[in-house]
Parts: sequence; C-alpha cells; structure tokens
Amino acid sequence: MSTLAAQLDQLRGDAPATRHNARTIAALTANPGCARRALLDAAAVDKTVIAQSLGFPPQFGQSQFAITRGNAFEAMVKANGCAELLALLRDKLGLTIPEVAYHDLNSVGENTGNAVRHQRTRQLLKASIAAGDGTLFDHPMLRLDIAGAAAYLEPDVVAVQLDGKFHVVEIKAFPVIDGQADPAQVAAAARQSAVYVIALRELMTEIGESPELVSHNVILVCAKNFTNRPTAELVDLRKQLAVVSRQLTRLTAIPELLDLLPPAASFAPGEDLEKTIAAIPARYAPECMSSCELAFACRDEARTCGSVDALGRGVCDEVGGIDNIHTVLGLADGTLEPGPEHADITAMLRTAHRLRLEIAG
Repeated sequence: MSTLAAQLDQLRGDAPATRHNARTIAALTANPGCARRALLDAAAVDKTVIAQSLGFPPQFGQSQFAITRGNAFEAMVKANGCAELLALLRDKLGLTIPEVAYHDLNSVGENTGNAVRHQRTRQLLKASIAAGDGTLFDHPMLRLDIAGAAAYLEPDVVAVQLDGKFHVVEIKAFPVIDGQADPAQVAAAARQSAVYVIALRELMTEIGESPELVSHNVILVCAKNFTNRPTAELVDLRKQLAVVSRQLTRLTAIPELLDLLPPAASFAPGEDLEKTIAAIPARYAPECMSSCELAFACRDEARTCGSVDALGRGVCDEVGGIDNIHTVLGLADGTLEPGPEHADITAMLRTAHRLRLEIAG
C-alpha cells in the first residue's frame, strides 16, 4: 500500500470506505476550489456521517423508491445479455450491430474487488480492439485519478465497435415525454457520463490505444413517456468533456491538503472532528446545497466568518478580491476607505448603496 493510501486510510479510521462515483466526481469538479470536499472524498469518508456528527445533517438525496425503480429499469434493459438494449441500438439509433458478445464484469469469478475487475476490463477491451468485434461490457471497472488519488468507476454499459467507436451507455429511469426530458436531469446525466468517457479514454491510453476510439457521444437510455419501456438517444458530450477535464486539472493535490491537518487527525466522529474539519479550507457556494452533504455545515461556517462565498458566485465575481461581507458593506457605506486595488469596486459599491437608499427613502 502506498504512503498516500495509508494516510487516507488512517484518516478514515475504522469506518468502511465509500466509493467515488460519476455523480460525486461531477459534483466535485463543479467546485474544484473546495479543498475540504476533495480531501474527504479522497479519503473515501461518508460525508453524511460527518455532517450528522457536526449537527448539520444533509437534506437532499434520492428516495429509496427512486433508487429501487432505477435498479429495476436498468435490470430490465440489460436482461438476457442486454437484448432490450441491442434492439434499441439497432432500431432507434440505426446502428449496425451484427453479432454481439456480452461480458458481465460485475465480478471476475467470485472476486468483486475493484483492482481485479479493472485489470479484467483492460484485458477484455484490448482483446476486443484486436478482434474488431462488437461487444457489450456490463459494469466495466474504470479508474480515474482525482487530485492524486485513484477513484474506481463503473458505467452501466460500454458498447464496443459501434460504427468504429466505443460508446458509454448510461441508463436512467427518468421519463422522456413526447421526445422531451427534464433538462436538469439530462444535464446531470451528461456530466456524469462525461466522467465515464474521460476515464475510458484514460484506460485506452494506458493500454497503448488511441483515446479517440471512445466516442464523445453517450447513449442515454430512459423510460419512454409514462411507461416502463426504454427509449434511447445520442447525447453530444463535447462541452461537458471540456468543462470536466478542465476542472479536474484544477483540483488541489491531495498530499498538499494532508499537510494542513494536525498530527493524528481523524475523520472519525468524536470531540476533535470539528477541529479537523475546520482545518481544511472550504469554498462554500449556494449551489453546494443540492450536491454536497456538508453544505449546511459549510454554509453556517461561511455565515459566521462573514464570507462573501455565502452570497453566491455571482456576487463573488462582482466584488472580486474582497472575501469578507463586512468589508464589502464598509466600502459601500463609506465607513472604510479602499486601497488602490479596490478603487473601481468601491465606486460600484457606493453607487449601488446610494441607489438603494434613494429607493428605500
């Protein structure tokens, strides 16, 4: 075990490790400046337990009903060697698929370990490229470096050699009604799928193949209208791929973040947990409320210290360079004099303050 992995295991303590998935990575890349989330995720800590221990339990998440329905829908689409999926690819998307092999990679023999499944995925993908055949891989195991720590990921399906390209297949149970789906759900699925595409392209590079073998289009399978029957669409991910790739490069390296912690620090619930969490810088924004379990704790912290971050990124951009609400208010009402670097911002703040007084007055 590497020194970094040992340090992260020590931080987690006796608690079982949680795993990254595409949703958590997509959320992490949406706020790459948050060192707190980066380190907690790298240590595979259950952030819900941390938030509850701090007295700020999260108030979002999928219902058990939605999870059960999603699992049942995926199982139906992939039943009998993905027969339903193959019919969709041929009939709905018009892809030429003669004969297709099927590999179930949920386990290798009886071994369900991530490393073993990842190695088997590499072997089978390389063999499929050499043979030039069509193959469906059920839950292949991919790997992606997240700020210096390896994260294992498993897309629903990878379809090989469809029109000469590998395609990630993402299966979601939300409905497509009269050809239209909820834009927010489609956007979330696209961001998650982009993470899978990046990880699959990384694997291609590792085995000496071109990452361009992986299509920038994801095959999104959803429920049709109000039925449980599936429909499929190709979704172009080029925009999402560019954004996620750029954000991944901006994530702070995990070894540097470990240096911020006191000796013998632990994320296990206890009297020192609050001090340990406080030692890691957070970058709270209102958008965190829908994607991070620690959002309520970080919001309370931001409000207490008067951080401009609590007002949202739009405000932060407008008052760039000023990170404290009290400083902003002081510059606006004239009780503080600006330095040369804040002259332009102060003029804008004082104009806004004067207009507000006139409207109120």
